[in-house]
Amino acid sequence: MERRTIGAGALAVGTVGLGCMPMSWAYNGSRQRGDESARAVHRALDLGVTLLDTADMYGPFTNELLLGRILRERRAEAFVSTKVGLLVGDQHIVANGRPGYVRRACDASLRRLQTDVIDLYQLHRADPEIPVEETWGAMAELVQAGKVRALGLCALGARGGRRSGARLHDATLRQLQRVQQVFPVSAVQAELSVWSPEALEALLPWCEARGVGFLAAMPLGNGFLTGTLTPGEGFEPDDVRARHPRFTAEMMAANQPIVAGLRRVARRHGPEVTAAQVALAWVRGRGRHVIPVPGTKQCRWVTENAASADLRLTPGDLAELGSLPAAQGSWD
Repeated sequence: MERRTIGAGALAVGTVGLGCMPMSWAYNGSRQRGDESARAVHRALDLGVTLLDTADMYGPFTNELLLGRILRERRAEAFVSTKVGLLVGDQHIVANGRPGYVRRACDASLRRLQTDVIDLYQLHRADPEIPVEETWGAMAELVQAGKVRALGLCALGARGGRRSGARLHDATLRQLQRVQQVFPVSAVQAELSVWSPEALEALLPWCEARGVGFLAAMPLGNGFLTGTLTPGEGFEPDDVRARHPRFTAEMMAANQPIVAGLRRVARRHGPEVTAAQVALAWVRGRGRHVIPVPGTKQCRWVTENAASADLRLTPGDLAELGSLPAAQGSWD
């Protein structure tokens, strides 16, 4: 698989990553099986999908433990990305950016991942009670201690307290300017997909101008852009999409023209090409610094997603995708 680089340190990763969250958290709890997920991670590494994206809050903790069992055997083949800054409680999630906590959380992640270094350590969310510079400074100390190779920041996203009239990622850009003064940012992670292109406005250009990698979260629109979800079919109660305004039966039906457009483009490239692969190729084509990180827990989808690295969209394809209707339904 083609490789791309993250940040000034030119850390090399496969051009498609693997989001590991669905293996342990947020999606279809009844279908989360450790053995199947482990096989999916092994399959990803076999195919050159080296970027494994996790977080201590996924589970919580169980996602890192799952990866640790695989990394014990295949650490040299993997690029390990995990996150810090969010604590999961009973029905709530809170931020913790206190320097002492960051140091302890890193040591705990290293133990669970069964490795002596984390390739990319990302701040999941800034703590409103702690200046972000203090949190980032503690993370920078981890780089200097040899426990972490590079630092990244996760964007606030649609639920991050956007002010009326402000661009979606204004708050994230302000955070980036502040932490960049303390220690270089190597990567930014934010949602980017055909139906959520907002990062193209300012966040991607900021990264490109500074040689910062961009990890595209949810490049398949939480599964919607695969075309495998049926409007009105419903989701399990613990699935985040069950409470998501864009995943009501009405909104899923209204957004079917987006999936239809992806399928039309796919058909032009051959009977084996899927809507999901077109969606991933579109994200990958947004720049050499962009790495789509689709989440899955099944080998079949890992294989399909990895194959998207070979798909090259034509100018006509891009024009058609660019003319698709904007997605309906709020993210808030």
